[in-house]
Amino acid sequence: MILYPAIDIRGGQAVRLLQGDYERETTYDSDPVDAAKRWAEEGAEFLHVVDLDGAKAGEPRNLEAVRRIAAAVGCQVQVGGGLRGPEAVDAVLAAGAARVVIGTAALRDPQFLDAVLAEHGESVVVSVDTRGGKVSLAGWTETSEVDATSAVADLTRRGVKRFLCTAIEVDGTMEGPAIRQLNEIAAATSAQVIASGGVGELPHLEELARETAPNIEGAIVGRALYERRFTAAEAIAALI
Repeated sequence: MILYPAIDIRGGQAVRLLQGDYERETTYDSDPVDAAKRWAEEGAEFLHVVDLDGAKAGEPRNLEAVRRIAAAVGCQVQVGGGLRGPEAVDAVLAAGAARVVIGTAALRDPQFLDAVLAEHGESVVVSVDTRGGKVSLAGWTETSEVDATSAVADLTRRGVKRFLCTAIEVDGTMEGPAIRQLNEIAAATSAQVIASGGVGELPHLEELARETAPNIEGAIVGRALYERRFTAAEAIAALI
């Protein structure tokens, strides 16, 4: 499995939110490039970058930070946050991202998703955030009545090749990943799935590697890395 160290950017700084709540934010690096270099030096092959300002604004707000991160590290970068139109996607890819992560817009704007998939294909990741097994929308503040597994199955039929799945209940808590929910989602698709949320110690990563479906290809880890509960190198070894 692939380790995806998370770099969430707000106000130009690397931060982490608890359960997606902007009111429960912790700042870790005043310059997100410092975090990117740290994870890359410890062996990360891929970084997961989220433009939190962009997610709120509905358009990218930290493109310069994305450019600086992509230029500073040898590993690849996937970027999400505020990608709701083709121009935003093009701008993020032009800034050096290898992949774009599309969230609520993938569900609310089918024409946009279809156009992006036709243009960029394998470079597109669709983020499906869940609460109680239902899809969460609008930056996690709104929970729909759409079953997450049904949404993933439908998106797969439309051509999505890679998903990012977060169980909001465990995100940022470091109390363990939502293994059951992840496996239910993985069973609903032939696409690759990136797990996100809840990792707080190395045994959690070992459990992900051991107990999840073969198409769960990696895990995003944020707070536990920033708080140095383990290094990126140790996390990579735990996922083997």
